[in-house]
Amino acid sequence: MNPKVESVPLWRQLSATATVIQAVREGASGTAAVERVPAELRPGVQALAFHVWRNLGRAEALRKMLANRLPPPAADALLCVALALAWSDADAPYDMFTLVNQTVEAAKRNASTQPQANFLNACLRRFLRERDALVASTDADPVAVWNHPSWWIKRLQKERPADWRDILATANRHAPMTLRVNVRKTRPMDYLAALSQVGIAVQSSTGSSIVLDRPVGVQHLPGFERGLVSVQDSAAQMAAPLLLDGLQQVQSLRILDACAAPGGKTGHLLEISEGQVLALEIDAIRTARISENLARLGLQAQMVIADAARPQDWWDGQLFDAILLDAPCTASGIVRRHPDVRWLRRESDIPQLAAIQKRMLQALWGLLRPGGRLLYCTCSLFLAEGDSQVQTFLTHNTDAVLLPSPGHLMPQNVVKADAVPDNGLCDHDGFYYALLQKKMAG
Repeated sequence: MNPKVESVPLWRQLSATATVIQAVREGASGTAAVERVPAELRPGVQALAFHVWRNLGRAEALRKMLANRLPPPAADALLCVALALAWSDADAPYDMFTLVNQTVEAAKRNASTQPQANFLNACLRRFLRERDALVASTDADPVAVWNHPSWWIKRLQKERPADWRDILATANRHAPMTLRVNVRKTRPMDYLAALSQVGIAVQSSTGSSIVLDRPVGVQHLPGFERGLVSVQDSAAQMAAPLLLDGLQQVQSLRILDACAAPGGKTGHLLEISEGQVLALEIDAIRTARISENLARLGLQAQMVIADAARPQDWWDGQLFDAILLDAPCTASGIVRRHPDVRWLRRESDIPQLAAIQKRMLQALWGLLRPGGRLLYCTCSLFLAEGDSQVQTFLTHNTDAVLLPSPGHLMPQNVVKADAVPDNGLCDHDGFYYALLQKKMAG
């Protein structure tokens, strides 16, 4: 661990973590909230926040038993941080008594929580005395058991009755670090050898996708700065090959990557084709990230900052051969990597996002040439953002044909290299893919 991180008092890390948890409760993304944390605290706070989000359902259930009324937001966030970190001996990152003492210290040193310091101390001391009984009494609460909001659990129970438990359990595990080898610059077998030479162990590999045994800093990856490899989930790596399969022989292939940031799929499209790619993104800051990623890979795309749903603002009138629409969504399939999402999202977000997806899909369909292909994808588990969305589109667009597609890929942990599922992915996030082809005229 960084010596600076080790030298930071635990009470400061707990206080900053509580601020991050409170920010997400108030509508900020976890990524944005962590980025606002002072640099010397950030690594430790991110690790603590991830742990808290994976245990927040249990923490909130325990807090209900310890407090007769909901504490003020800052005090409640700090109390839930302590409970999330302390409820399980097996996963507790710190000695329980140390954690309680440092939580109370954090409360005393912060003006927003200082008035509740004695209250927090009383709650946590009681928790220490009665922990086993309190935890056992929350075992009947699905939110405590699965650490997801009630609406999320109920929706999965309805939509995925056979495997909702596995989906929720997988969501609480740590995501692997998965690499995509840049086949323009090296061969997967050669890169596997390079990893072995520097002592980086591999869990599994399929094609140009490599799942590491444990995460490492990108600075330790051989040739990362020279673009030999990128970090990208196995399921996300399916996008470019799915879209381009059967189109490689098209002369001067025109490809639109809508909603392109941060550029992972853009880079993959350029790595495996000779096509011209227009990378579209509505946010200027996120567009800069596309440029940075492509520069590292040594690749180029035309970049446009605009709304994909408003082609009249940016389209030059030339039809595209292939369109990748990685649409905005709830991100419910990637909570292993972004555990804050489950607490950030509201069920009302789903119809709002589905309306945006529908608008984008319809707008971009008119930009595709007859015989061309559009790949619609989201990193969502929910039918409204996947299969239901596409079936509605097909009903209203009779010139569209659904080609063989993966459909909904549920998040999956597979740790044995000889246990590769039928989809060929060893360990992946939740995704949805539908490959649509426009019928030829007449």
